[in-house]
Amino acid sequence: MDLSVALTPAATLRRARADDVPALVGLLADDPLGRTRESPTDLAPYRRAFAEVDADPAHLLVVAEAEHMVVGTLQLSVLTSLSRGGARRGQVEAVRVHRDHRGSGLGSALVRWAVEEAAGRGCALIQLTNDAQRADAHRFYERLGFRASHTGFKLELPR
Repeated sequence: MDLSVALTPAATLRRARADDVPALVGLLADDPLGRTRESPTDLAPYRRAFAEVDADPAHLLVVAEAEHMVVGTLQLSVLTSLSRGGARRGQVEAVRVHRDHRGSGLGSALVRWAVEEAAGRGCALIQLTNDAQRADAHRFYERLGFRASHTGFKLELPR
């Protein structure tokens, strides 16, 4: 899929490329929770994951670029389910904006793009999860029209 969209006057959206992996991992690791979950010194697992995501048409990993730098990212996955009459759902993952671009409207533009893209792919709803500790992010998503409707549960599995 060829993709190049102006998100804001300063940033464009494009499909992520393999050479973006170091910048993407840097964005994922650039907050208190990310520092405990991500390992930017070992990119091999991220490169494997990128190849898998990139090869699957149900997933789309995008980057926002400004001045030839990756300044934002998100992943949109389309999930088909038997529930809701066999509806498709857009699942948004790993929304991140570089610290120097937070508050610029870039995050809102990224998420709005994902909503439109999910609708264009036939999704009946769009969903995301967010760590319970991220109160600022909760307010951000609520401003964009999302509502907390479910309680999520996770179980970490041994690797």
